[in-house]
Amino acid sequence: MHDFMVEIGEEVPRVSLYDTELKKVGLTRAVKNKVTVLAFFPGAFTGVCTRELCTFRDSLSNLNSLNANLLAISVDSPFANKAFKDANSLNFALLSDPKRKAVKKFDILLKDFAGMKGYVAAKRSVFIVGKDSRVAYKWVTDDPTVEPNYEEVKAALAKV
Repeated sequence: MHDFMVEIGEEVPRVSLYDTELKKVGLTRAVKNKVTVLAFFPGAFTGVCTRELCTFRDSLSNLNSLNANLLAISVDSPFANKAFKDANSLNFALLSDPKRKAVKKFDILLKDFAGMKGYVAAKRSVFIVGKDSRVAYKWVTDDPTVEPNYEEVKAALAKV
């Protein structure tokens, strides 16, 4: 496995992130033996990200019926993610990648986000990981205003 560009069939890279309670979460351990949706998003409290994560929240009962777990990941601090989670009643884990380790390993660096020179966020992307910790579905956009096709995500989940 290489350190960049995670492709379908490859294992999730080893990286540790922080949850909203400041606990370290190893990504490989978090996805082990469960189907997991990894939803990377550029920034808490931005319009499209709020709409996306609320859509995932509202369709989570469907995810639960498919025995799937959802982890949302951004480069925001755990404090910002906690406020964002609380403000939107998000019922899944939000993980922080402040050092951009996961963003680099998945090769989803969104450079100069929102016109801020030098600020690197995560490209909006969705990875579905099977119980074997391998990527079964991948969707990445270079345009932070584009949301994933939720029906496509659900259909891909049903096949994992």
